[in-house]
Amino acid sequence: MEIIPDIELAAIDWLNQHKKLAENQKKPLVTLSYAQTLDGSLTIRRGRPIGLSGPQSQRLTHRLRASHDAILIGIGTVLSDDPQLTVRLVKGKNPQPIILDSRLRIPLECQLLRRQDCKVWVACAVTAEETRQRRLLQRGVELIPLPRRGDRGLDLEKLLQELWQRGIESVMVEGGAKVLTSFLTERLADLAVITIVPRWLGGVNVISHQRASDQLPSLNHVRYEVFGRDVVVFGDLDWSER
Repeated sequence: MEIIPDIELAAIDWLNQHKKLAENQKKPLVTLSYAQTLDGSLTIRRGRPIGLSGPQSQRLTHRLRASHDAILIGIGTVLSDDPQLTVRLVKGKNPQPIILDSRLRIPLECQLLRRQDCKVWVACAVTAEETRQRRLLQRGVELIPLPRRGDRGLDLEKLLQELWQRGIESVMVEGGAKVLTSFLTERLADLAVITIVPRWLGGVNVISHQRASDQLPSLNHVRYEVFGRDVVVFGDLDWSER
């Protein structure tokens, strides 16, 4: 029998409470989950991934993955990290992987397309190249065509509506910077679990760009937990103070 540390149980209990509150919204609960340095950096430079989290906070990340129906990342993270997006460090079910890839740049040989346990869902632009669409469909990829919202990329609100129709009630968004920024500036995220590691990088910041009209939230009902050398901050997003 797996023994779950109390601090992991506290984070999961907090998440489950919010899942119950979100059932009436008819949209998936969206959790932003990422690691950053003391200066807010995700990595040294784009396309060059770097491991930040310690082993204890990595376990929490996998525990959170197992507690969500789906996990979502952008194509930049696929191209730089070639991730599996599975639950490996704890016992639990793998979430449904979802990739934001407007131009269908996902490599046909990446690990996600080699997974046997589930088909990857790729959200793309309705105008994405048809030849590329056919190749991915042949590889078992499930495409979710979406309209664009000007220079803001794919219509994420439409995506969440589609995911709800598919039975997805909770989504964990892990990055990268552009994706995290989009969910924040478009007010589509509900919760945040942020791992802060005790180092500086001077690299790529979490907030990749911001317009003067964009309003960013604060965290409400905040909790702080120490996982090894890392500090994990979690709370629900609140725009009312701005």
